[in-house]
Amino acid sequence: MSKQINVALIGNPNTGKTSVFNALTGLNQKVGNYPGITVEKKEGVCKLSRGVKAHIIDLPGTYSLNASSLDENVVIELLLNQNDKDFPDIAVVVTDVENLKRNLLLFTQIKDLQIPTLLVINMADRMKYKGISLDIDYLEEQLETKIALISTRKNEGIDHLKSLITSYKDISIKPCIDIKSIEPKYFENLQKVFPNQLLYKLWLVITQDVNFGKTNRKDFDAVEDFKTKSASDLKRLQQKETIKRYQFINNALKLGQQIDTSQAKDLRSKLDRVLMHKVWGYVIFFLILLLIFQAIYDWASIPMDLIDSAFATLSEWTENVLPPGAFTDLLSEGIIPGLGGIVIFIPQIAFLFLFIAVLEESGYMSRVVFLMDRVMRRFGLSGKSVVPLISGTACAIPAIMATRNIENWKERLITILVTPFTTCSARLPVYLIIISLVIPEGRFFVLSYQALTLMLLYLIGFGTAVLSAYVLNKLLKIKSKSFFVVEMPNYKLPLFKNVAFTVIEKTKAFVFGAGKIILAISIILWFLASYGIGENFNNAEQIIKTEYASENLNENELQNKIASHKLEYSFIGVVGRSIEPIIRPLGYDWKIGIAIVSSFAAREVFVGTLATIYSVGSDDEETIKNRMAGEVNPFFGGALFNFASGISLLLFYAFAMQCMSTLAIVKKETNSWKWPVLQLVIMTIFAYLIALLAFQLLK
Repeated sequence: MSKQINVALIGNPNTGKTSVFNALTGLNQKVGNYPGITVEKKEGVCKLSRGVKAHIIDLPGTYSLNASSLDENVVIELLLNQNDKDFPDIAVVVTDVENLKRNLLLFTQIKDLQIPTLLVINMADRMKYKGISLDIDYLEEQLETKIALISTRKNEGIDHLKSLITSYKDISIKPCIDIKSIEPKYFENLQKVFPNQLLYKLWLVITQDVNFGKTNRKDFDAVEDFKTKSASDLKRLQQKETIKRYQFINNALKLGQQIDTSQAKDLRSKLDRVLMHKVWGYVIFFLILLLIFQAIYDWASIPMDLIDSAFATLSEWTENVLPPGAFTDLLSEGIIPGLGGIVIFIPQIAFLFLFIAVLEESGYMSRVVFLMDRVMRRFGLSGKSVVPLISGTACAIPAIMATRNIENWKERLITILVTPFTTCSARLPVYLIIISLVIPEGRFFVLSYQALTLMLLYLIGFGTAVLSAYVLNKLLKIKSKSFFVVEMPNYKLPLFKNVAFTVIEKTKAFVFGAGKIILAISIILWFLASYGIGENFNNAEQIIKTEYASENLNENELQNKIASHKLEYSFIGVVGRSIEPIIRPLGYDWKIGIAIVSSFAAREVFVGTLATIYSVGSDDEETIKNRMAGEVNPFFGGALFNFASGISLLLFYAFAMQCMSTLAIVKKETNSWKWPVLQLVIMTIFAYLIALLAFQLLK
């Protein structure tokens, strides 16, 4: 039986921690949440030498163990709780060779917890470029640890890192500083009260809102001869601790690190002057968005057509090869079309994640955040609100979770409430299929009308979020000030491996997450659309033959009429027709109504639902797009999906909440049902009114 080592991967933001995690685990990784809280938990498995496996947990980025947010608290609580199943046998602190001094503060704090702490110095390939030289042997001696000098870009030093993790028991756990030296009398008294506890752990429990073991902050005040200090006194001692640590770090780096500034090439400042310019910065960002949306259409069209045709062929083959019956109908009319409705969008969703990953990896996304901060402040949002709003283009759930970095509660609440307006990737399938049906394929210069429409929908969503924030800011009367701090990482060429892992993992999570819902809904919808009660359903064949007796219909036309009649009086038809009066003014029929209701489970279900409904009882195994294009509006005549109804539907999905998972996460983050219910009601009413106005004006 192989042994398993628990490894905690820790580091400041932008040190390449994710690159190290990917280099060690490859695709043997999974993402979830910590139990009870909405903080992302990333873990993976790495095979080491001599049959040893490492269970690696990638902890949220933090600058120190002086936590100021929920995700930073996760780091401290894990390092303090030896009973946690993920408590590390070894802590691997990842640092950036260009910011070694600042990164080492966190290293010294973790080492003082007497956990074997390994130092990884990443981005070694930039040392020559930046004129940096390191004496590794000297640094290992001064810091009393082992050091792995690596470059994830060139895949250098990874095997050495694995061997050091394997021999973690050889790493010294001697503290870097004597915590008592900060204020001897105070810490000696603390040690007397709790003689069996590590002194630095006690200090963290006092200064942070965390617990460990059976000791918590209340225990300190319960002891008669010991009282915790005031907040200002604790802050002063924390500052003294930080000074002591930097004195230790400076002594180690004085001879261990040499920097020849004459060799450093200052390309970064030149790029920043252009990309963060108060005019050109916005122009460049706008052009990049245009490029992204144009590429989403042009590059993905071929694989999408192939996937669409493949599912239509598979559905037809299933119906022809398998024996007639309910199971064959379920496969050919329910499951296959339903899944086809989501798989067809994999190429475009993958391209969206590809571009987002490239922007983040290159260091440009931080510039966008800084650039947009100038705009956001005018609308009462914190500069930190930009991060959730931008990450909301992938999914609203992690975007809302990202608001935990906003210290001010009201600013955080406003960001949570407006983030769902940002166009997420779940809306993308709805947008793409409707746009392809109602927007012509012409071009404005080199840009297609369809790509411009897609970008406009993204801009509308973002603009509505910002304007809503302005309104909420006035209603909630926020008068507090906050400061926006964002680190500007160095520009670098995106690492192909990291981009590939991001695209694969995000797309896989999207497809499998949506796929489970769609599969279940497809089966339910097929059953509801295939069965019914009452005379109109049971005697459909006789009714249609009588009604069209005077018309000379061929067998195929007759069967289509019968199938359409049975669908209308099936279980789903009854439900759809009951809500039809509400949605008719928007230009929708009862089938679209069913798709809207079912897509509350997940927006991307919309297309799969229509694909399933249109397939039931149909012998014509066309592609999803052709089925939708052939639908006739029963009230106004002509194509059901025309310009007026298409724009109405696009705007409805741009503004409606339509996401059960997002409501659940809002409830969890706000600890109240009040806000998600208000969010659902207001966004739905707003979406309905805008969609109504659009259809009535355009029809």
